[in-house]
Amino acid sequence: MNRNGRIWTTILRVAFLLILGLSVSPGGRAGAQQNLMDGQQGRNGIQQDQNAGHGKLEVLHVQGNVYMVAGAGANITVQLGDQTVVVVDSGVPEKSAEVLAAIQSITDKHILFIINTSADEDHTGGNEALSQAGWALPDATPDPTQRRLSNGSLPLGASILAHINVLNRMSEQTGKESLVPPGRWPKDTYETDDWKLYNGEGVLIYHAPNAHTDGDSFVYFRRSDVLSTGDIVNLESYPVIQADQGGSINGLVDALNQIIAVLEPEQNEEGGTYVIPGHGHIGDRNDVVNYRDMVVIIRGRIQKLINKGMTLEQVRAAKTTLDYDGLYGATTGPWTTDMFVEAIYRDLSKSKTTQKVAGGR
Repeated sequence: MNRNGRIWTTILRVAFLLILGLSVSPGGRAGAQQNLMDGQQGRNGIQQDQNAGHGKLEVLHVQGNVYMVAGAGANITVQLGDQTVVVVDSGVPEKSAEVLAAIQSITDKHILFIINTSADEDHTGGNEALSQAGWALPDATPDPTQRRLSNGSLPLGASILAHINVLNRMSEQTGKESLVPPGRWPKDTYETDDWKLYNGEGVLIYHAPNAHTDGDSFVYFRRSDVLSTGDIVNLESYPVIQADQGGSINGLVDALNQIIAVLEPEQNEEGGTYVIPGHGHIGDRNDVVNYRDMVVIIRGRIQKLINKGMTLEQVRAAKTTLDYDGLYGATTGPWTTDMFVEAIYRDLSKSKTTQKVAGGR
């Protein structure tokens, strides 16, 4: 085919996709975009604007048995096993019906596990609704007669799984009531460095202590070669460090290094293992390495200024993040550049004070 023929073929193909109403996310990579078109044939396309929690949702086939649902708050990971579904994070509560519709647009299998990567509402708000739409494990009830329905299927109620610190945060009492309705709490927890499930492939859950919070998990789908990071990686903003929930800058760097050790690039540090961040586009090892390097560089700059005895306001005025603000910075919203700088400053200053006390100075 000559050059003009190829051009016309491309134009006609794009026009055909537009007629079908399919969209390709500008955030996804080429392989994931092609998989989206392949995986959505014969199904309803679900689109989204890029404002988290607003507009329609978007479903992307990442690779293997793993999909990403965007637009319901935090990114949601959906893994299809031979008979059941594993979901990582559940979005904000008001988007639960749309999230279920998005999952049902790619499979008619039931949810068996919902894994929470942290206690944040945009990761856990849909827990109750998604759990009620799923199946429970055969031994989830002590009454053997209730372990299976009359048609032989599993009873209702998918298991919600998270690190024990997530349950502790969500069940904290304020007065006479907990912060979060009990229906959203994890039903199963783990307290070790990692946990393993199987759903047509190995599902490996790792605890990252004291990173974004003290209850962070990231999840690796071994055969599909996809890793879901939660808010340890946020490709839309600077990392959110929740010191009041056990988060720390050094713990975050450790978690990013731990994630990078799992990732395998296909060529030139790109491709290979795909990454679903807490927010933002699908990435790979190169994206996470760049993100880690940004955090380490800014941490080093702030530490140097602290060592010189500078105040928080002086550190802010020094514009330690300036060369990265175009990618991750914000002056308004729930997490601004100033808040990021302050979180690092206070964390490193506290560490310095602790070291002086421990050293007797």
